[in-house]
Amino acid sequence: MSAFCTQFLCIEIKWKQVHSSTLAAMPPDDFRDSGSLPAQHPAGASVMEWADTLAQHTDVPGQLTCTYLTEAHRATADQLARWMREAGFDTVRVDAVGNVIGRYRADARVAEPRLVATGSHYDTVRNGGRYDGRLGILLPVAVVAALHAAGERLPYDLEVIGFAEEEGVRYGSTFLGSSAYLGQFDMALLDQADAKGIPMRDALRTAGLDPDAIAQTAADRTRLAHFFEVHIEQGPVLLQRELPLGIVSAIAGCVRRRLVLTGQAGHAGTTPMGMRRDAACAAAEIVLMVENRCRSEDGLVGTVGVLDVPGGSINVIPGACVLTLDVRAGDDAVRDQALADIEREIAAICARRAIEWHSEELMRAAATPCTPAHRAHWRAVLESLHAPVFELPSGAGHDAMLMGRAVPTSMLFVRCGNGGISHNPLETMTAEDAALAARAVTGFLHRLAQD
Repeated sequence: MSAFCTQFLCIEIKWKQVHSSTLAAMPPDDFRDSGSLPAQHPAGASVMEWADTLAQHTDVPGQLTCTYLTEAHRATADQLARWMREAGFDTVRVDAVGNVIGRYRADARVAEPRLVATGSHYDTVRNGGRYDGRLGILLPVAVVAALHAAGERLPYDLEVIGFAEEEGVRYGSTFLGSSAYLGQFDMALLDQADAKGIPMRDALRTAGLDPDAIAQTAADRTRLAHFFEVHIEQGPVLLQRELPLGIVSAIAGCVRRRLVLTGQAGHAGTTPMGMRRDAACAAAEIVLMVENRCRSEDGLVGTVGVLDVPGGSINVIPGACVLTLDVRAGDDAVRDQALADIEREIAAICARRAIEWHSEELMRAAATPCTPAHRAHWRAVLESLHAPVFELPSGAGHDAMLMGRAVPTSMLFVRCGNGGISHNPLETMTAEDAALAARAVTGFLHRLAQD
């Protein structure tokens, strides 16, 4: 047995009696409540160490940049696969898009086991952090290592997936890994080229992968009962509330728009203030209006991320202004009501200032609610661990967002340090929070055994 597995031998993990129709032959004392979980879990130190190791694989020396199918990306996949094998997964494979998939098989006494999946992405943004995405792979690998070391099996197959791509940095298309896992990969993307003119199809072949096999690598969705993702919060809410973990209620739906305001350019010194059609002033009023509307409701956020005066000059009244609008909420109805209110106010502001305006919708993504039954499982687990129970929406996109379109989905957030910063080298978390999250994941797996 490797040193990796030996560190878990002290862990005793027992799980409750599950459906009698599935495991009726098993003696009742084979299963115990998740309250029997140990007070400490070695996953905390392991996750921190593994994240540091993975951060050494980078496209750009001196920072963590790991984009799809680069040499650093392939090295990261190889390392994940090695750790999965050492942890005791029964099979480890890399599929046709580069997803690293480890399967921990169900107890042999289960005739037709369901499939439960968990995971996250191992690619990064440019100059990113070492826990975004990767926590959701490393933590369940450590949990499986503990199960294996204790000789424990679940009444379902458990897959841990390192999704190869989620961020969209190299090819501009997100969720490549999770879409392939679901059998929903857009094959037209294979002809898309990166900034160096390399088509995705060629990059896959250079990495030793077969783009023609993508359609054959999807999971068996008829057996897939649940997907859950563990992720750093990427925000300050848990940190400010001094909470280590949070249960995600929904992944926010997002609408993005581009606004073009047209006024009248004029001389900055000779045009009286009351006679101006200043597009930038209208834009400034709109920015503050968006802020006021979106701060009035919990779970609703609005951002003007681009604000531009085309051809602007210091001594010319802005005759045009371009701005973007990004509005998100965990409930599509809340988001859409806010958008309707914002649009009405834009019309009023522009009418009052004699500004013409045009709006173009760039993107619309529906919110992905986390299933109530699985949120209840997470709440019960946190209560059993005497951890505070707190639910919050996710304003960021995750692989769980795509997975939730096809299978029941849930998420667990882990607190970020450094003010909640993410997608940044200052992104951080603690081994203690990782250890608690590992105990929560183990308890959650036990709860799923009762479904």
